[in-house]
Amino acid sequence: MSSQQKPEGPGKLTFPSPPKFDNPYEERQYLKERLALAFRIFAKFGFDEGVAGHITVRDPVEPNTFWVNPFGTAWPLLKSSDLIRVNDEGKVVEGGQVKLLNLAAFLIHSAVHSARPDVVCAAHSHSIYGRAFATLGRSLDITTQDSCAFYKDLALYDTFGGIVLDAEEGKSIAKALGDKKAAILSNHGLLTVGTSIESCVFWFMSLEKCCRVQMLADAAAGGRGDETIKISHKDAAFTHQSMGSEMAGWFSAKPTFDLMAHESAGDHAL
Repeated sequence: MSSQQKPEGPGKLTFPSPPKFDNPYEERQYLKERLALAFRIFAKFGFDEGVAGHITVRDPVEPNTFWVNPFGTAWPLLKSSDLIRVNDEGKVVEGGQVKLLNLAAFLIHSAVHSARPDVVCAAHSHSIYGRAFATLGRSLDITTQDSCAFYKDLALYDTFGGIVLDAEEGKSIAKALGDKKAAILSNHGLLTVGTSIESCVFWFMSLEKCCRVQMLADAAAGGRGDETIKISHKDAAFTHQSMGSEMAGWFSAKPTFDLMAHESAGDHAL
């Protein structure tokens, strides 16, 4: 059974926290249902682009495998039973009726999951503003409160080697990511990771918006022959401590997941 943090005494409020499981098989089903919601959220925000993009979650029963979307399956309709489980050799060992694996998904995500044992979830998509920002060959400026979540926590992979069809390219992306929560992949898009599905999804949503805000601010400032105002290192570091934590990411995503679960009316869990 799953459990959440309990009140310490009468009248005390309980702060929401991620559920904990004693049974890894129950955790597996829970994670699959959350992953199905994540894809529906990405679709709602317009992060899907044809058949491109993928989100993976490490399997709690066999941690050297992960669950991912079948290649070409519509994200707005994705159910937990549609997901496929892939091993470290790129073989589909379990999953829905469509067992087609996106090779780029395997090469990028297997490298990230292998290099980062702390990562439960990884997300990559060709979102509009992330894709546009990725053409600039630069990292994000820390100019807003929200961007502080990525202060010294965002990598720039400044090489584009074409569509990822080679294991070395996936390893290069994982190496560039290092111990950070996100990366801008030049001429490609965004990549985020998290210790929960929720935090990973929120980092992606937030980074996409930060890219959009910076491009708007840069254009406005440039039109006046000026520059944007940067947040000081001290204030950015202080803000990152609260806004950039994994718990903050999980909690920030909770309303979005709650809403999508309501809109899905349980269909995602089938």
